[in-house]
Amino acid sequence: MAKCHRKDVGSLVLGHRDPTRNATVGGHFRLWNTFSASSFRRIIFDAVSCGGSSRYHHRNRDDFSCSFSTTRSDSGNLKEKQRQGDSKSRTKPNARSEKLSDLLNIAESETDAETKKKEDELEELKRIVKELQGEDLMKQQMAASNVRLLAKEDLKIRGTLAMLGAIPPLVGMLDLEDVQSQIASLYALLNLGIGNDANKAAIVKVGAVHKMLKLIDSPVAPDSSVSDAIVANFLCLSALDSNKPVIGSSGAVPFLVKTLENLENKTSPQAKQDSLRALYNLSIFPNNISFILETDLVPFLINTLGDMEVSERILSILSNLVYTPQGRKAISAVTDAIPIVVDVLNWTDSPGCQEKASYILMIMAHKAYGDRQAMIEAGIVSSLLELTLLGTTLTQKRASRLLECLRVDKGKQVSGSYGRNLGATVSAPICGSSSSSCPEPNGGGKECLELEEDMMSEEKKAVKQLVQQSLQNNMRKIVKRAHLPQDFVPSEHFKSFTSSSTSKSLPF
Repeated sequence: MAKCHRKDVGSLVLGHRDPTRNATVGGHFRLWNTFSASSFRRIIFDAVSCGGSSRYHHRNRDDFSCSFSTTRSDSGNLKEKQRQGDSKSRTKPNARSEKLSDLLNIAESETDAETKKKEDELEELKRIVKELQGEDLMKQQMAASNVRLLAKEDLKIRGTLAMLGAIPPLVGMLDLEDVQSQIASLYALLNLGIGNDANKAAIVKVGAVHKMLKLIDSPVAPDSSVSDAIVANFLCLSALDSNKPVIGSSGAVPFLVKTLENLENKTSPQAKQDSLRALYNLSIFPNNISFILETDLVPFLINTLGDMEVSERILSILSNLVYTPQGRKAISAVTDAIPIVVDVLNWTDSPGCQEKASYILMIMAHKAYGDRQAMIEAGIVSSLLELTLLGTTLTQKRASRLLECLRVDKGKQVSGSYGRNLGATVSAPICGSSSSSCPEPNGGGKECLELEEDMMSEEKKAVKQLVQQSLQNNMRKIVKRAHLPQDFVPSEHFKSFTSSSTSKSLPF
């Protein structure tokens, strides 16, 4: 490696002729004669080697100093790397820009295609609505069928069709005498209203409910398909709270009850289910209960309890009716209504049925003494005891409140009868008192119980025995429904409880 230093290069001092000193001929530069020939050659070689390196640059043109060391091979490699770096820096921005341009072009093409598709769909919807508003019957039917299909598939299309004005002409088609046009318009309105509250309100607002009832009340009996479509529309429209009072006061309730009862066997099972659900929606609004009670719906519902497919829905309607005094009165007026509802707690394992039945009985027990007596006579206590152990959290809570209500009522009944008996037999000895006719407590407790047993009539003994058997049977039933082992042995506390309980000491 060739090395050069500022001191070595500085020794090549080139000076101009000074008139006051030794001068050279012709005023040329001269070299100091302090170097030998070999030293001079070495200095020149070092200077040329340093000057050929491109690693450092001269600070100014007159500076001949070199302050670094390098090799020619290193210099060549460095230049090659610089050229590669420059080429990469030139190619990368171009590649990135090309990729970004491709992505933008793809996104733009997709956006254009999607926009064109939406524009075509909008034009198609406009054409359908225009045909609905026309006077050509065939085109109206076809347009209504298209609305039915399009609204069934896409929720957004329902709103778009409504904004384009599809609802008024569809409702107007209900005035036509053609059955196919009526069916097409009814199902188109049904699909427009599903999942869209604004459309539900708009359908009712333009008078669809009254036009539907007009079809039902026409002298010529409507086709069964038309009736089924009207029931489905009432179900859809009654789901909106603002529509409930309009539909309830319009006269739709008797039609729905008639459809539910299916006296003429012309109603499809689906229409029967839809009618029951629509009546439930209407019963949520308190002012509609009076319209429901004007029909014979309550007796029909109570007598239909036991059908597993509809029992929970029936109990839901009764739960809404029992909330009002008129509803409770109507339920109590039905023959064997309380035993039928109590029996639901015995035969059903559905949590929903148990919760709703216990709610109905709890409300009625809190409001009417006669209903509490009917519940006790129907054997509700054993069912409630079972529910407090095996029911859902809500059922357990309601069963406990119902038991407390019955216990308080039973306690009042027992205390009243005890007071009357005490007044009638005031001179009779009372067991456990300080009377001399009763033995001392230190050894006469057993004798007192024996005396009470002797005084008990044969009828009371039979009742006591029946109560013990009933409690044991109830325990077996609870064990069976709780899926406990068949050889489950009751605790000693329960045995003593069943052996000492009477009909007046049951834990109501």
